[in-house]
Amino acid sequence: MQNWLNEKLLELNVTDKMNQPEGFNRLSFTKEEETAHEAFRKNAEELGMTCRTDSAGNIIARLETKEQQGEPARALGSHLDTVKNGGGYDGTAGVLCALGAVKKLQDENITLPFPLEVICFISEESSRFTMSTVGSKAMTGKLTKHQLDNIKDENGITLRQAMEAFGLNPENIQKAERDEKDLLSFTELHIEQGTRIEDAGCSYGAAAAIACPIRLHVHIHGKAGHTGTTPMDKRQDALVQAAELVTFVHEAALKLNENDDYPLVATASTIEARPNAMNVIPGYVKIGIDIRSVSDEQKNKMEEAIDTYLAGWTTAVEKEVIVRNDSVFLDQEMYGKLKELETTTGLKALPMESGAGHDVMNMQEKWPSGLIFIPCEDGLSHHPEEHASIKDLENGVELLYAYLTTADSR
Repeated sequence: MQNWLNEKLLELNVTDKMNQPEGFNRLSFTKEEETAHEAFRKNAEELGMTCRTDSAGNIIARLETKEQQGEPARALGSHLDTVKNGGGYDGTAGVLCALGAVKKLQDENITLPFPLEVICFISEESSRFTMSTVGSKAMTGKLTKHQLDNIKDENGITLRQAMEAFGLNPENIQKAERDEKDLLSFTELHIEQGTRIEDAGCSYGAAAAIACPIRLHVHIHGKAGHTGTTPMDKRQDALVQAAELVTFVHEAALKLNENDDYPLVATASTIEARPNAMNVIPGYVKIGIDIRSVSDEQKNKMEEAIDTYLAGWTTAVEKEVIVRNDSVFLDQEMYGKLKELETTTGLKALPMESGAGHDVMNMQEKWPSGLIFIPCEDGLSHHPEEHASIKDLENGVELLYAYLTTADSR
């Protein structure tokens, strides 16, 4: 299995070596993503699966007997697109391990009592467009034609135009939505993108929930002036105020974590200063703040703390809410089954939650869904040096195989 995983990892990444100093660049609806999808289709068909591409660009590979045709399936899957200069395991590990589980079933000559699907979602990352999980949104009926026309990349290309260039007809996007009767469940495997599994001495993580964000823009209006002639006590430096806000966000998040079971993270993660000239005092600054927790109450408390802090300023300031998404709790029965896989596999499980969004959070809205994490080296992700060991990938195959062979057809 390890030799097979090594070989297919390279094929899905469309490369002859994983050591890529500049990383991988398979942005949404590009030729690079299409080539990776072609590699997925080839490998799925080699395993005896039949493949179809839906109207959003997702590829659905299906394994079934004649008697199972038309019956609801259990599905596995993830994505093959990357962020800019990304790694070759985020998303790819989930697709690879799902195909590996199919191979193991065939090697063991096991026929499941239900059809099995492996879904390769399109456009999971938000690196090209501001929207993430486009493919799974379409599959669950959450993608609208309005979004197709109003979401653009940095070159002004709309999502609709990108899909058309990809060979799709956006007018048919609603046809990508699937009926609730199509699937029994959905399971996604992903690299952790952190070190909690390793730190706990465990082999894998079973996620109970996904921490969706509140995202804010804070606009700070000072007064530009000459850096050489404006006295220090006469200045309205917007960047100085912004620096204080950055520190406050960090310290307030630490304080909120002192008295709550659910961890919260808050990050002042983007900054835009104007006029951004060496000899001009910054007159305007926009700070982007990302707040995440599986506890919506914790997120709201953090936003309230920021509101209270900003209310005490004499500087002109405005807060703009960019995103306010409720966190997603995954199916509890699925979560329990994924934790219990440690009994059948001998691999120790860590009960946890996800701080990052994944396709599974959309799938949960229509079908019982679960999320498995495998370790990644030093928790590094969205980086050329992102890495998961072949042994951990093999463990991922074992976990998905164990889940499938203990699940029933209901």
